[in-house]
Amino acid sequence: MSSPIRTASRLLLMALVALWILPSQAAQLVRIGAAHFPPYTVRPESGADTGLLPQLVEALNALQNDYQFVLVPTSIPRRFGDFKQGRVDMAIFENPDWGWKDIPHTSVDMGLEDAEIFVAQRQHEGQPVRQQNYFADLTGKRLAMFSGYHYEFAGFNADPKFLAQNYNATLTYSHDSNLLMVLRGRADIALVTRSYLSDYFLRNNKVADQFLVSERIDQVYHHYAILRPASPISSEAFGKLLQGLRDNGQMLRIFDPYKIAVLPVPATQSAPQFAN
Repeated sequence: MSSPIRTASRLLLMALVALWILPSQAAQLVRIGAAHFPPYTVRPESGADTGLLPQLVEALNALQNDYQFVLVPTSIPRRFGDFKQGRVDMAIFENPDWGWKDIPHTSVDMGLEDAEIFVAQRQHEGQPVRQQNYFADLTGKRLAMFSGYHYEFAGFNADPKFLAQNYNATLTYSHDSNLLMVLRGRADIALVTRSYLSDYFLRNNKVADQFLVSERIDQVYHHYAILRPASPISSEAFGKLLQGLRDNGQMLRIFDPYKIAVLPVPATQSAPQFAN
């Protein structure tokens, strides 16, 4: 027969274990859609934990115990359906102009800014060295573009037929392939994000001087998080978590190496509502 002291010790131990387990059980699961969007998300369907989004998720989970953020692989075109059907609760590194205006959601300003720029071969087959005015007029030029992306110069119309017919566009799922097409003379101009090009030049510094990078910017990416109305986390709560990562320096650590601007977000700013 157990002694009263031993029984009390067991009950105390069980209570302590329950208290230790409780926070992890109480954490609400928040599913973030992960679509291939380098360098933000790189081939999530392969299971590789690469890109900036996994780093952000790790930092969010380390910051608090109320929510457990997890990545759910999706794709650029499929992410809208996954969002509407509730397979994901949130899309990150988005912009309301990228096809979200007719989908019920709230949005959170992430305080991050990137840009889409034009890249050409600096000198093609013995011709004079190209200058910035080469990017002024896209008429008649062969464009290499990322399939599913919304470009401002094309009115944010991502339809492949529209882009091919109106802008002589070749669409791929690889910025590397598009830049290689430019180097090999198979395309005149590639459109890439400034963050990706920075990373590409670090990996391919021997060819960096063969490219002419535009001063012209197609669009500035001001990144937002897009949340479902029934998301486990509110836009206000998520905004506070992002502010916490700005305060502790994690946002700067993650994004500054890729020349992604980390900007202050006004504390009084409310999350815009769309199509609710």
